[in-house]
Amino acid sequence: MAEQHLQAFLDDTSFYNRIVLGHLLPSAWWQPLPHVLQTWLRNYIAATLLYFISGLLWCIYIYYWKRNVYVPKDAIPTKKAILLQIYVAMKAMPWYSALPTLSEYMIESGWTKCYSTISDFGLPLYLVQLAAYLVICEFGIYWVHRELHDIKPLYKYLHATHHVYNKQNTLSPFAGLAFHPLDGILQAVPHVIALFVVPTHFRSHIALLFFEAIWTANIHDCIHAKIWPVMGAGYHTIHHTTYRHNYGHYTIWMDWMLGTLRDPVDDSYGKEM
Repeated sequence: MAEQHLQAFLDDTSFYNRIVLGHLLPSAWWQPLPHVLQTWLRNYIAATLLYFISGLLWCIYIYYWKRNVYVPKDAIPTKKAILLQIYVAMKAMPWYSALPTLSEYMIESGWTKCYSTISDFGLPLYLVQLAAYLVICEFGIYWVHRELHDIKPLYKYLHATHHVYNKQNTLSPFAGLAFHPLDGILQAVPHVIALFVVPTHFRSHIALLFFEAIWTANIHDCIHAKIWPVMGAGYHTIHHTTYRHNYGHYTIWMDWMLGTLRDPVDDSYGKEM
């Protein structure tokens, strides 16, 4: 039974590999590779495509289609600034891709509490477990992010790479993954730690890891959606200007509980920066 359980994970990851690699690369380029390298290559290609597609569409929407609606003309980042963000992100992307590859390897090996189908626990319990998974991620990412600021060597050698984008006209959706590789990995590690703490649906874990690329693009676009309790771009823009507030990831709850929350005053807040 245990072997069938683990085989289901392997079947899933092999299917994902075939979907991505089989449609984009000649078979001779990837089929001879060991399974773990196929998985890394699939994650690298998928993450890169997601980064460029989500970032490009979002930039077209806010800087051209809705020009001067969400962001004033003088707050639009230059092409040079955006290209630099892309350069930093692409240098880190091979390393970012190693984390989901490692998590999939550990899941396939039976080291985690992952399960393959929602019917294993039923929908109500799945939703409770998903909520617990997200709480662990929120807690973990908050503290990793905060310590990347509080521990001076970590800030100097890792997190400062990201904080050169410190005002509205240097932030863009492409800044979302512009980190030192180790910094980006550390902030995503809570997604993996959660697998050892709470039973987690495998496909939901993979989807949430890749959702990070979309989410980080969103919170670096300087548009504050004002959806409580979401840690939207208005909050995150404040983080990039004060460096001491709004460390949270998806929500404002951790910052609210620990006294590091700073609310955007109004729509003109970003312009006043």
